[in-house]
Amino acid sequence: MAIKLTLTEDETEILIDALEADLEGYVEAAKEARGNNNREDVKTFTEAATRIQELKGKLEALLGN
Repeated sequence: MAIKLTLTEDETEILIDALEADLEGYVEAAKEARGNNNREDVKTFTEAATRIQELKGKLEALLGN
């Protein structure tokens, strides 16, 4: 299923900033989980970070960043 949105450049930049903050949280959580030797959480947090990075990249491409 695809969702189509019309966003202004400012709105897209807001989403990119929010995703960046979220991404940092998941990267940090993965590091902590790695330090605690919790493989399942490492996998979960790394997957979330990867998906966020991909979405962020798509939005950045729309802005030409």
